[in-house]
Amino acid sequence: MNLAYDKFLKLAIKAKSRNRDDFLQLKKKISKKLKLPLPSNADLRERYEKLVKDKKIKRNGFFEKILATKSIRTQSGVAVVAVLTKSYPCPGKCLYCPTEPDMPKSYLSNEPAVMRAIDARFNPYSQVQNRLRSLALNGHKTDKIELIVMGGTFSCLPKNYQKWFITECFRACNDYPRPHRYASSRLGAKRLWQTCNKKSLFLEQKRNEKAKHRIIGLTLETRPDYIDEKEIINFRQLGCTRVELGVQSIFNSVLKINKRGHDVKKTIEATKLLKDAGFKINYHIMPGLPGSNVKKDYEMFKTLFSDSRFQPDMLKIYPTVVIKDSGLYKIWKGGKYKALNDKKFEKLIVKIKNEVIPPYVRISRLIRDVPATSIVSGPIVSNLRQIISSRSKCPCIRCREVRAEYKTAEKIILNRINYDASEGKEIFLEYTSPDRKKLFAILRLRITDNAKHFIPALRNAALIREVHTYGKMTEVDKKDKLSPQHIGLGKKLIAEAEKIAAREFHMKKIVVISGVGVRDYYKKIGYRLKDTYMAKSI
Repeated sequence: MNLAYDKFLKLAIKAKSRNRDDFLQLKKKISKKLKLPLPSNADLRERYEKLVKDKKIKRNGFFEKILATKSIRTQSGVAVVAVLTKSYPCPGKCLYCPTEPDMPKSYLSNEPAVMRAIDARFNPYSQVQNRLRSLALNGHKTDKIELIVMGGTFSCLPKNYQKWFITECFRACNDYPRPHRYASSRLGAKRLWQTCNKKSLFLEQKRNEKAKHRIIGLTLETRPDYIDEKEIINFRQLGCTRVELGVQSIFNSVLKINKRGHDVKKTIEATKLLKDAGFKINYHIMPGLPGSNVKKDYEMFKTLFSDSRFQPDMLKIYPTVVIKDSGLYKIWKGGKYKALNDKKFEKLIVKIKNEVIPPYVRISRLIRDVPATSIVSGPIVSNLRQIISSRSKCPCIRCREVRAEYKTAEKIILNRINYDASEGKEIFLEYTSPDRKKLFAILRLRITDNAKHFIPALRNAALIREVHTYGKMTEVDKKDKLSPQHIGLGKKLIAEAEKIAAREFHMKKIVVISGVGVRDYYKKIGYRLKDTYMAKSI
């Protein structure tokens, strides 16, 4: 696959595009000719730098300017860095999952993020530094990093490998832009992770609290049936603040047909455990699974936000597609399964966005980045958001994020939404424009009966599960007149949450599930580190 992208780059350089619009049309033309998914400029820049380093092509200053773009990637207020763990046996036997050799379960070697991991030999340090370099070359600030660890069920990986992988991610951020001398070594990786210990992780996390490039949020993927008290403590020690749960469906009959290996009860239990520990929760949901249909899928999304046992904070919607290296392929080939097509999926998503999604939820993905060339049957549309934008009245967080539209004199108001979730009270605070169409900052406050919580710091405490200011990402301790970051919105939301917790619920303590890189911020406003959380008496 990398050879195909190398050919892509050589053709693109040779064509000599006049400007970025011209280059976009060229990308579409070459992608169609080579039967490749349309690559982002950042992905091309990363591959371009490797070819230059390997002396396979010469530097081209004009082409580099065409590639450089200040796009949407950091306009949610953070630089997202996705890394991939290496292949390990997966406990699941799901029908829809591809099982490509030497790839983590459900991932394909021609997906952009996977290709980057392959280039780095799945080395976490190299993956992080390469991505930071690529983002910087494309004009993005990388001071605040949201690290997303992909690779399937993180919980089933050896614990020492987990510690080593996360330690190396922190170390890569701490060292950037100067790589450590052994970072790219092929030798000794297994010996290093087998001997990795908590001390190494703790030291790199401590460094990151004041580093130039800070991990302000860490996301891990896992299955609902792997979440228990022990795993939650492990995740917190690693610095995890958000968990992506492979829920897929909330109907037991559908889960059984697809050999998911757990029931809906496990999803409900995992959701409560995670929320009571302060985590943000992102559900992976799959419309079009065998045993379901469009009507049933729509009811599933309605239930997610009408039944208090679910209420995820975020959604990744991955329509079911048929891929050759999966059990579903044999069923489809035998005529016993029919996938959704683009038109049906598009209609379902528009209906969900307009009728179901509440303002406190963020739809982070509408479709998975699987190249069309790998899809035998199922939706192949890759730019669904753009296609449905004129028909969508979605109030979700992503659709309202202010991004680059902030003006200094703009009026900002405070709104509050209360809802029940997992036997607790959720208070969602947001700063918006008066018409609520522009979202500047949010806070999630949870009140629950946690007097006997297994983590001492959380006992009898109100929980702040998320604080985030949107807009163009601004460097730590600096201001930018084009961004609402660092103008005090976060502090005002925290102060409001403290008042609500004390006055309305008579709480005397409040804790925040802070990312490692944000600990210093909370220390400045009176919070102290306790059991991996930031705590304060109120």
